[in-house]
Amino acid sequence: MPSKSLPPQRFPYKSDRLKPLRAFCQTTRLGSVSRAAEALYVSQPAISLQLQALERELGVKLLERSGRRLVPTREGEALYALAMPLVEGLDALPAAFRREIGGLDAGELKVAANSSTILYLLPRIVDLFRRQHPDVRLSLQDAITADGTDLLRSDAVDLVVGSMVDVPGDLSYAPVYRFDPILLTPLDHALARSKRLTLEEIARYGLILPPKRQVTYRLVDQVFQQARLPYTVALEVGGWEVIKQYVAMGMGISVVSSICLAADDAERLATRPVAEWFPPRSYGVVVRKGKVLSPQARAFIELIRPDLFSRRDREDPGHSER
Repeated sequence: MPSKSLPPQRFPYKSDRLKPLRAFCQTTRLGSVSRAAEALYVSQPAISLQLQALERELGVKLLERSGRRLVPTREGEALYALAMPLVEGLDALPAAFRREIGGLDAGELKVAANSSTILYLLPRIVDLFRRQHPDVRLSLQDAITADGTDLLRSDAVDLVVGSMVDVPGDLSYAPVYRFDPILLTPLDHALARSKRLTLEEIARYGLILPPKRQVTYRLVDQVFQQARLPYTVALEVGGWEVIKQYVAMGMGISVVSSICLAADDAERLATRPVAEWFPPRSYGVVVRKGKVLSPQARAFIELIRPDLFSRRDREDPGHSER
């Protein structure tokens, strides 16, 4: 007798797959069922039931408690990486569709960047963007990169332009520009005349640096710590222009990124290359992994470098700099 063909295998997909996945993603992102329920405007029992149903269907434990937070298991992390882009993409579909059919004639774009990036890197990009898309409301928020990434995670901004060293797993950083470190001194300073500069000589003079939270301070401190050289911070002050002014007034010396140097600085400041000891700085674009970029955000990034993230998606991202 001829054997009967087996019926096609049926998978227990529920009629609404999006709800339990959305509940899982929000719980993972926020760390609690109650906060996920508030974000999704449903009851806590509803979230709990959806999580239980998802775990039963997949046959694995997805979340476990760590202190007061719920954190994903190894299997949960894998599901979150797969599901979050899908959930965000579907949730953003209506707005994205309206933007696409409306083109770039309207809407808004919010970009976070620190003051030096806004001052030295973005003017040309902003000018081009405004001339090409005059009806888009562009907002530049002055924030150091660490604060900018917090704004990015909360969807308060669309992207961040800045400098990174350690890139969190939920973000993508694509460096575009590279700037060498420069020692800045008054014109008549001894280090400006020194024939062969050494790190020990630099350590003898008081430094003017950005605040400790900023990357520059941490990088300078790391160099001296690794060399086991004591050094003195004469002044902490924000903003490269202020630092340059105070150095010119003889209040101290500084290690800056060449991004901040202008042609007329040579009239009041002496510069020496210090790449032998201090690392270069990269500046680029930071976005959330899996986040669907708006047409406005894509257009802005294209002006910085075309196909920036498309190209990196095909490469090993490796370790990035901040």
